[in-house]
Amino acid sequence: MQLPVMPPIKPMLARATTTVPEADGLLYEPKWDGYRCVVFRDGDEVELSSRGQKSLTRYFPELIDPIRAQLPRRCVVDCEVVVVTPDGLDFDLLGQRIHPAESRIERLSVETPASLVAFDLLALDEVDLRPMAFIERRGALVSLLADVIPPVHLSPVTDDPEVAQDWFRRFEGAGFDGVMAKRSDGVYEEDKRSLTKVKHRHSIDVVVAGYRPHKSGDGVGSMMLGLYDRPEDDRAASLQHVGVASAFKAAQRPELAELLGITSMGVRRHLTTLERDRLVDYELVQRGNRKDSAEIVAAFVRARQPKGTW
Repeated sequence: MQLPVMPPIKPMLARATTTVPEADGLLYEPKWDGYRCVVFRDGDEVELSSRGQKSLTRYFPELIDPIRAQLPRRCVVDCEVVVVTPDGLDFDLLGQRIHPAESRIERLSVETPASLVAFDLLALDEVDLRPMAFIERRGALVSLLADVIPPVHLSPVTDDPEVAQDWFRRFEGAGFDGVMAKRSDGVYEEDKRSLTKVKHRHSIDVVVAGYRPHKSGDGVGSMMLGLYDRPEDDRAASLQHVGVASAFKAAQRPELAELLGITSMGVRRHLTTLERDRLVDYELVQRGNRKDSAEIVAAFVRARQPKGTW
């Protein structure tokens, strides 16, 4: 592979705000609830690179042929990988696609196939387009992908803040994550928060079921969150995975470890979480035997639920 922009690169990022901004020269897009993915194509060679500069190629084999058929022969495109269901986008199903077993990857590529949503063009043929204004990059992308068919999609865009507000309200139940605002004259700045994102925000009490250490080894990198279901029969309520909390600031990571009673990253220990009147016990178990990979997962041990629910 030999392109004017070579993998890996760090995608341009966004800073969060609470309202859809309004200003001259802003363009708006839906914020897709999936995996950020930069697609590199040089002829038959295709590489899918994550926001963290890790390869996603092997996990989504069903996207390779559509990329070869519909994207320019030599290009770099900023995209989102999503899983589309009759009820909208499903991030949980997307998360199940990241698995070490080749047989599972092949099976899920048929059962829960992914789609690719393109929203920026970083390179074409021999030209690095990142120094160009976004509106010019977008125009080139539209001319190239105007006739794409699923599973490849072109993200819609508008310069009308009222349309963006409508997207923000109307698409929430369909699994969309909010709205993005981009300067029409903005260049592509790697790893800089030059964009603006407006995300749906809701508050809810959850169970902290476990954690993974930060890759630096300093404190908590992410926490696994759960909620109890409400069985309609006599079955006891069970804990269901609902998501992950991550992207903590450096100063917060050791504070979270102290709050959770974690004294050593990667060491087998017992963690008790008190959730209102419900006591749930977990045991943290190290997965695998690689000393250089202290991936900690939460294994449910037992739950004692008092009478009454909330």
